[in-house]
Amino acid sequence: MKRKLNEVLIQWKDDPRRKPLVLRGARQVGKSWLVRNFADAHMHNLLEINFEQQPNAADLFSDQMPEKIVSRLELFARQEVIPGKTLLFLDEIQAAPQVFACLRYFYEQLPALHVVAAGSLLEFALGETHFPMPVGRIEYLHMGPMSYEEFLAATDRAQLADFLATYQIGEELPEAIHDHYMKAFREYLVVGGMPEAVQSYVDTSSFLKCDQVKQSILSTYQEDFGKYGSRINLERLQQVFQKIPQQVGGKMTYSRIDRNAQARDLRAAMRLLCKARVMYPVHHSHANGVPLGAEIDERKFKALFLDVGLLCRSCGLSLLDFEEAEDILLVNAGAVCEQFIGQHLLYSRAFYEEPELHYWSRDKRQSSAEVDYLFTIGRHLVPTEVKAGKTGRLKSLHVFLKEKKLSFGLRFNADLPSLLDDQASLTNGDYLSYRLLSLPLYMVGQARRLCRDSIGGAN
Repeated sequence: MKRKLNEVLIQWKDDPRRKPLVLRGARQVGKSWLVRNFADAHMHNLLEINFEQQPNAADLFSDQMPEKIVSRLELFARQEVIPGKTLLFLDEIQAAPQVFACLRYFYEQLPALHVVAAGSLLEFALGETHFPMPVGRIEYLHMGPMSYEEFLAATDRAQLADFLATYQIGEELPEAIHDHYMKAFREYLVVGGMPEAVQSYVDTSSFLKCDQVKQSILSTYQEDFGKYGSRINLERLQQVFQKIPQQVGGKMTYSRIDRNAQARDLRAAMRLLCKARVMYPVHHSHANGVPLGAEIDERKFKALFLDVGLLCRSCGLSLLDFEEAEDILLVNAGAVCEQFIGQHLLYSRAFYEEPELHYWSRDKRQSSAEVDYLFTIGRHLVPTEVKAGKTGRLKSLHVFLKEKKLSFGLRFNADLPSLLDDQASLTNGDYLSYRLLSLPLYMVGQARRLCRDSIGGAN
């Protein structure tokens, strides 16, 4: 299965100023597979250490001299290490946080050696360690589930993925081709982007087998709860984990999880799930400028689950639910499509940037408004709505654009793509002139590129 991150690794390999690379992401999003596949294709050999399976290997990193460490590794693994040709892969590094601190010495003293580390629950290990962090001596890559376009390529529809990568607004997109994309989109909603689930679907074409894999992944996450620390309430964590998929798409309220639980306990559980990257907070931003994170309200946020396929499995949704729905965006009150768009926008930034997404709302009696997602392209704010039908109302988007003095918006729906210069009549009698880019849901992976091309002088 081809991942876009593979191209990033190739660029990193050939960069003479490269630093040790740390892959960050939830369990089972494919970090280890990505590194092994890359090494097999682009390196002379791979020396892999897994600190969960080989905990005593951490002793090999007991000093600050990489040449000595390499000599010990060669003896330990009975394998030659050749700087410039060997890839040293330190997997599950969260199990040996002292090794993480050693990465700076490879950068400073042995820069010719290619070093990649990967870890799940890395934030927990780093939060509890007292070792000096290699600030400025390493670089990060953030990895999420497989995207819709990676799913297309994995399921023998690479031509469809390639077409999306070069599509320009205004090009003809025949209805028959659009239907092909929507069919694959429905499949992706159910299968999701977890590599093992996708591989099961590729191998068997069975949604039942795929569901079994996804259930196993969900169980694995819950088995990991014991690794989150010694002061956690496992029962509360389990409760929140099971309820989050049902909360996607709406403002998070603790009473919808357990009205009898104390908010601080639920908040603590959510914080842990966010650290483990199985949940993401979409924080409210007042959106008066860039960066959006400068004006967030910590008390107001929506939740995203790690993966839409896992969400569907957790909620008991099947392909039949999407095939029989008159409007796919209304399944589970639209939460499934919001999850799909949200998880793709989270990882649509540069791979070295922390995944981040915001929303905006105004809570006033008889004049409330909410924009589903906000993201930025350079200095431009892009308010984004996920709407049902081909002509869904955009009242909240209009309110936001007027209030923030902007004139460009993005809408996702099930229709063909379009770019319109439009005018909207507001409730106070004013008019709003703005440009609306409307994209089919399956084009979310190209949203940044197409927005950049479409904004022009709109903002």
